[in-house]
Amino acid sequence: MYDCGFTKGNHRFRFRTGGIIIKDNKMLFVKCNIGNYYYMIGGAVQLGETSEQCIEREIFEEAGLQVKADRLAVVCENFFKGVGGAIDGFDCHTMEFYYLMKIQEDGVDINKNETDEGEELVWIPIDEIPDSDIKPSFMKQYINEIVNGDKIIHIIWEKDR
Repeated sequence: MYDCGFTKGNHRFRFRTGGIIIKDNKMLFVKCNIGNYYYMIGGAVQLGETSEQCIEREIFEEAGLQVKADRLAVVCENFFKGVGGAIDGFDCHTMEFYYLMKIQEDGVDINKNETDEGEELVWIPIDEIPDSDIKPSFMKQYINEIVNGDKIIHIIWEKDR
């Protein structure tokens, strides 16, 4: 399959999903191997795949968790300067759909400590998220509204350019 995205000159566009998984008042993040920051688990939507199918697939691939999308929580138009890896130096524009997720298995092993790519999986207490180095950084500002609200939040985020 092909990821929904393209590169033109110094610009890179990507359609991405992210999962908001809460367990014991902690949220699951991935610690980036390139930078010293955390990001929400997820990945690129593939051609012909819905965003819900994508996030369920990505979380299973990356963390081994069987999950279902509960509800769409955030639509983010994210503009940022790429740092490290395949995006280094690019002016990035991503369309991101973030879903609140439900873990499907009772007694599921949530103690897996790294992704299929070898990045560390970390459960961060919700009250520590505003003070943590998280990208996209809107999550730090909106975490309580996202977790406790019931509306879809639309964010245009240009602060990480």
